Amino acid sequence: MNEKESNLAFLGRYSCPVEATVDVIGGKWKSVIVYHLLDGTKRFNELKRLNKGITQRMLTLQLRELEASGIVHREIYRQIPPKVEYSLTEFGRSLEPLILFMRNWGLENMEKVLENREKHETNQS
Repeated sequence: MNEKESNLAFLGRYSCPVEATVDVIGGKWKSVIVYHLLDGTKRFNELKRLNKGITQRMLTLQLRELEASGIVHREIYRQIPPKVEYSLTEFGRSLEPLILFMRNWGLENMEKVLENREKHETNQS
C-alpha cells in the first residue's frame, strides 16, 4: 500500500482506490455518460438518445451524482423554453484515459465475453 492508498484508508471511506473510482463512475450509466461527454457539451435529450434504455429519471439521477462529484458541469440558460447543457469539468476530463481504455477493452474483448457467457449459459442448462 503506497502513501496515497494509506491516506484513503485513513479517511475510512474506501477500502482501496479502485473502490473510490467505482464510487464516482460505477454502475451501468455513469461511465457511459462520461464517455459521451468526452465529445463535448450535450443537452439532456441528446444524452438520453445516446444512452438507449436509460429512463429520464435515471439519467437525471446519474447526472446529479456526477455533478455532485465534480465530474459534470450543468449550465442552465435562463430563456424560454429553458435550456440546460452538460459538459465535463476539468476534473471530469481527468477520467478520459480511463474511459478510453474501457472503450478499447470493450472493442477488443466483447466478442470473447459474449462467447463465454453463451458457453456458461449452455453449461447451466
